[in-house]
Amino acid sequence: MINKICKSIHNKYSMLFKFIFYLRHLFAIFFISVVLFLLTPHFFDFQKKDKIIKNYLLDSYGLTLNKYESIKYTSLPKPVLTVRNADLETRENSIQMSVESLNIYPKLISIYNLQDFNTNKVVLNKNKILLEDSELNFLFNYIYNLKNKISLKNLNIKIKKNNLPLINLEKINFSNYGYDRNIVRGVLFGKRFKILISDDYNKINFKLLKTGVSADINFDEIKKNSIISGIFKSKLLNSNIKFDFEIDDKKLKIYNSYFRNKNISFNNESIATYKPFFYLNSIFQIEDINFEFLKKLKINKIFESKELIKKLNTKNRINFKSKKFSQSPVDKFNLNINLAYGRLTYLKKISISDHFFTCKGDINLLEEYPILRFNCSIVSKDKKKLLKEFLIKYKKKNEIFKLNTKGSINIFNNKINFENIEVNQNYKSSKEDLDYFKQSFETILFDKDFLGIFDLKKIKEFILAVS
Repeated sequence: MINKICKSIHNKYSMLFKFIFYLRHLFAIFFISVVLFLLTPHFFDFQKKDKIIKNYLLDSYGLTLNKYESIKYTSLPKPVLTVRNADLETRENSIQMSVESLNIYPKLISIYNLQDFNTNKVVLNKNKILLEDSELNFLFNYIYNLKNKISLKNLNIKIKKNNLPLINLEKINFSNYGYDRNIVRGVLFGKRFKILISDDYNKINFKLLKTGVSADINFDEIKKNSIISGIFKSKLLNSNIKFDFEIDDKKLKIYNSYFRNKNISFNNESIATYKPFFYLNSIFQIEDINFEFLKKLKINKIFESKELIKKLNTKNRINFKSKKFSQSPVDKFNLNINLAYGRLTYLKKISISDHFFTCKGDINLLEEYPILRFNCSIVSKDKKKLLKEFLIKYKKKNEIFKLNTKGSINIFNNKINFENIEVNQNYKSSKEDLDYFKQSFETILFDKDFLGIFDLKKIKEFILAVS
């Protein structure tokens, strides 16, 4: 029975079996031809034809191949020409690139016809770029204007300013095609980051992964004189910041800015000029502030950044006006701070009810032990109300109180020296009084650190001690 069935199938489909059997020869010929097609270029010396490759990279990618170690052909898994240890340079603006492995994926027909050389894509592996901060814009423009497919893998960018290290971007991966088109991945400050760029390059989303740090930038059209403008939004841990900006090759302008977190909220306008030298002019309008938060500042850490302080040249105004029904002890606060070549000058004005505190002075932040010089005054129409702010009882009403004092504070050593103290123009402190005030101040207010002198409880204890 089985033999009859097999014989019937053989008779009915014999022509089909013969055709398939015949095709095996065609498949074998096709397979051998493909293998030979892919393997034959292994015997070509592509280094003798490097001028064609150089011209193609220059014309299609704007890259000048200055020198290299070798050019090797690999057939599997895809045909590729690998240029080892290549030094590249962009045609415009001359950005230098050191590439360990430049992979050129040619179209198959181009392998045998180099005169019509063309590629599917170019991949740069393990690249190193050293840039001045002013050249970063040139790199962005190069990638933005590139029409052919390119991929950057394990790119390290070192950015410097005036030949001094500024920031390092490591292990950057980027492609302008495919599934990961316009997605930048890399490492910043030891943390992985991800940047999403829109197809028209007018929107950028930045995330520092697993840190709670993110930012969005929306660019406007480029204005006259190559001014780039837009809106910047960022979330930094539990803080939110937003501002409009305008930037060109000389300055950065920030306006319509606000910063919010649980301890402080403020609006800000700033102009940062970085050519011919760096200068920052800022106005801060504080809307709300937790004064207890200021006590947690590590002021000594600020003074340790002397190299940064040397480079800062700033002028800042900080204003605060307490809202109605606010629990803030301060009604108004105005502070002007100017910093140049490490020397900081300040003028501070504070009003609490009808009491006015004014203080001015300077400090050289570059000194090993910075000395803060001060010249301060307190003016009140009612001494009783003034002392009541510090929870101190006083009997006489409407007694005018004027105090002037001058001296210096050693920030790190918690020492103070009073040069002069006058009250109501009828009291001028003696040397013995100044020594007593100094001892009491250092024992009560300066027992821990500089910020302790702003503690209301300690101020009350000090007033009671010297009264």
